[in-house]
Amino acid sequence: MGVTTRNWAGNQRCVPTAVHEPTSTDGVAAIVRTAAQVGQRVKVIGGAHSFTDVAMTDGHLLSLDAMDRVIAVGGPDGRDVTVQAGIRLFELNEQLARRGLAMPNLGDIDRQSIAGAMSTATHGTGAGLGNIASMVVGLELVTGDGTIRRSDESNDPDLLRVARVGLGALGIVTEVTLRCVPAFKLHAVETIEPLAKVLADFDQVMHSTDHVEFYWFPGARRVQVKRNTRTDAPLAAQSRVGYIRDKWIGENLAFGTVCRVGRRFPSAAPKIAKLITSAASERDFVDRSDKIFCSPRRVRFLEMEYGVPLPAVPEALDRIASMVKSLPFPPMFPIEVRVSQGDDIPLSTANGRASGWIAVHQYIGAPYEAYFQAVEQIMNDHVGRPHWGKLHFQTAATLADRYPEWHVFQSARADLDPTGTFANAYTDRVLGPAHVPSGVSS
Repeated sequence: MGVTTRNWAGNQRCVPTAVHEPTSTDGVAAIVRTAAQVGQRVKVIGGAHSFTDVAMTDGHLLSLDAMDRVIAVGGPDGRDVTVQAGIRLFELNEQLARRGLAMPNLGDIDRQSIAGAMSTATHGTGAGLGNIASMVVGLELVTGDGTIRRSDESNDPDLLRVARVGLGALGIVTEVTLRCVPAFKLHAVETIEPLAKVLADFDQVMHSTDHVEFYWFPGARRVQVKRNTRTDAPLAAQSRVGYIRDKWIGENLAFGTVCRVGRRFPSAAPKIAKLITSAASERDFVDRSDKIFCSPRRVRFLEMEYGVPLPAVPEALDRIASMVKSLPFPPMFPIEVRVSQGDDIPLSTANGRASGWIAVHQYIGAPYEAYFQAVEQIMNDHVGRPHWGKLHFQTAATLADRYPEWHVFQSARADLDPTGTFANAYTDRVLGPAHVPSGVSS
């Protein structure tokens, strides 16, 4: 019997036929070629931080953890960095810093592989900045029959454009070239502000500096606003004691404890939320960009996130505030609100529009379905697009009309993986089934 594979949150699991750890693109291609010849499925798992079953399979499962090297640094400005696809973001950040470089933007978790973050359109916040996939200017891909294809801005740019967000359905990404920027520092200012004022001035608030996001416990009247501004000021990082107090004790140990109490005693959850909100402190410090962007996450949770047009965010949050009052089990995590620039990637959740992001969470083991489904109904009214790596209840039939270039992606899929070597239950649901020879299971 095979070994059970689980994701970070523990809500997805599978038992692959075999698990492989290739060390090269040729090794990946050989595995795919052998599997395809006998009609077997192949999937890749990175940091296992997706809350969906996007990487789950009962076929061959590949881990690219051994493919984690920086291969080259070049380009016209010496800022195009080519890496193997299995490198984790936290390792990449360190490698870039040693070379005086940085990613232009990051999310708040750095445990994912670069290929996984790219392929699911993972993003940070910043009205003038796109998601991680938008930083990709070249890639190497193993297609459904084991062929190795390379593309960049001058060589097969159409493949580059579509494959940057592929959900693992177009092929296995083995190398990625990122357009980086000179290393920079961020001045982080965290404040507690009235929710009503933030929503009334939503557009101004989210454009007030380079990176803005806020956290709101449903039912609370105040929010924690985080503004991160690029700066040449001297480093003024949090002290080690302050970091441990805020990031490890406050955001992980203490928060995990109160979540467990709230899960055991749901009626106490609203009071706990207000206590946490009132305990949030204002902070002001300067540090290396990735150290500001990313935080340790030790409290396990489930998450759903939707991108909607920017003007829709205040109304959507107002409707969520009304809806949560009727939930049978209250939310135990704050809602996270971010923004990002639009792009031209066919299956990117920001394709063709600037986006406001609304992420809802629930503590692991606590009921989440009613909450997430109710939020999704609100997002549907705003033509919301779900984050591909986070929980949602959409299907290909409900999603196709939300992506102007849906057909472009489907055409590429038919060309790159016509027999469904990289299909699984998730891609069947959200993209539709690939053509699969009779007798082959998913």
